[in-house]
Amino acid sequence: MKLNSLSISGLVTLDLHALNNEGAEGNTMMTRMVEIVDSNGKLATVNAISGDMFKHIQAEHLFRIATEEGIPLCSACQVFDANRICADKSFTGSFEKGTQDSLVLSDVLKRCILDDCEGILITNNNKSIARKSCIEFGWLVGRPETTRTESYFHAKYVPEGRSAGSGAGENLGQNIFHRPASSGQYAAVANVDLYKVGRNDITLGYDVGGEARLQRTKALLKSVLYSFIKPTGAHRNTQNPHVVDFTGAVVTSANTVPAPLVSALNPAFIDEIKGISESLNTLTPSSVSVSVFNGLQEFAGIMSSIITGLEG
Repeated sequence: MKLNSLSISGLVTLDLHALNNEGAEGNTMMTRMVEIVDSNGKLATVNAISGDMFKHIQAEHLFRIATEEGIPLCSACQVFDANRICADKSFTGSFEKGTQDSLVLSDVLKRCILDDCEGILITNNNKSIARKSCIEFGWLVGRPETTRTESYFHAKYVPEGRSAGSGAGENLGQNIFHRPASSGQYAAVANVDLYKVGRNDITLGYDVGGEARLQRTKALLKSVLYSFIKPTGAHRNTQNPHVVDFTGAVVTSANTVPAPLVSALNPAFIDEIKGISESLNTLTPSSVSVSVFNGLQEFAGIMSSIITGLEG
């Protein structure tokens, strides 16, 4: 099975989490809230987990998969440096300002799966070369009618007694603080352009091919699966999120027809996806396939079947 792209539209139920926060005001942690328009056209303020956070979750899973499977990583990505290949001195010393951008980008792709799949902007040696990401995440947005955030009182336990809190910055004594916890149903959207893996954005040719490209593609899809199984983030030591349910659809495309996405903020999102896919298949037969899942187990089964069925 050869695939061009894959999309995920789902509704994930997360309880009592604090994965993504704005910061603190005094002794109160502020959770991230966004303004959206609901399915009835009304404005609503809801809790959300940013796409940046979820992509970081996915990138960390990909880093661990690559380390375990021996897939190439640049020296900076081997220690999960946020600057990635731009902090790899062996790479930055391998070209000059006058070196063709396509050659620099080709070297990037060959050296590292993270820079290949996650995207990077090369700014070393007066260059500005963009490597576009192969994967895109939207915000995980709470459905207004089924998502709530509350703040809970905490106090740091001090064995010697209830001494007064310390001054700012010292974090000594028995300080009190307020921590948020959010529960609800979150609309999730993600798109994976599998055709971009190993492809040079400038020459549009593949600088990574054959079995190496197939291995990278499978690792990328594994990291997406793992991201929904274990969504890492803030405050997991005491607020490990309860992943209760995940329903939705995985759509795959075998050619240039895009795999459609419809947000679960629309209650009829699965029917919409099915209808769009039928229309696309009318234009280009057998191009799009829809797999509906009801639960994390079924989602894992669908993704596992896709990964094991991939061909180079």
